[in-house]
Amino acid sequence: MNAMTKKTRQPGWWYPYIFVAGFGVVLAVNGTLAYFATSTFTGISTTDAYEKGRLYNQNLALAKAQAEMGWQVDTKLVPASTADGHKVDVRISYRDRDGKGVDGLKVTAGMVRPTVAGYDHEVALPSMGGGVYGGVFALPLAGVWDMDVAAVGEGVAYQHAQRFVIP
Repeated sequence: MNAMTKKTRQPGWWYPYIFVAGFGVVLAVNGTLAYFATSTFTGISTTDAYEKGRLYNQNLALAKAQAEMGWQVDTKLVPASTADGHKVDVRISYRDRDGKGVDGLKVTAGMVRPTVAGYDHEVALPSMGGGVYGGVFALPLAGVWDMDVAAVGEGVAYQHAQRFVIP
C-alpha cells in the first residue's frame, strides 16, 4: 500500500446535515412568528372590555327602562361646510308618552370622530323651549361624526346616538 493513499468519504455522509439545516429553518420561522405575535397588534379593540362585559346586563335593564318611558325623540341634523368652517345645526325634540315636550333636561352631546383621534369633544345643547334642545356648533373637520346624546332630568335619563356626515 502506498502511504499517500487517498481516503474517500462514505456515500450519504451529508444526510445528517440536511436534518440539521431543516430544523434550523423551522426554528428561524418559529422565532420570527413568535416575535411578530408579541410585538404587533394586541387584539384589544375596546378599552375596559372586561368592565363593559360585566355591566352588560345592567345596560340591558337601563335600555328596557328607557323604552318603558315611552318618550318620542326626534333628531334633526343639518350639516354644512362654508367658507368660515364646518358646522352642524342640531335640533332634538323630546316628547313624553302623551306627546308633551319635556323641558328641564340637561342635554349634552359627545361629538366623536370615529376615523381620526384627537378631535372628540362635548357640547351642551341649550333648551329652545317646548322640549326642543339644540344649536349650531362648529366642528374642526369635515367627514363622518358620531353624536352620542345624553339627556338627564330629575329622576329621568335618556340617551341615544346619531351618525352624520359633514360635506
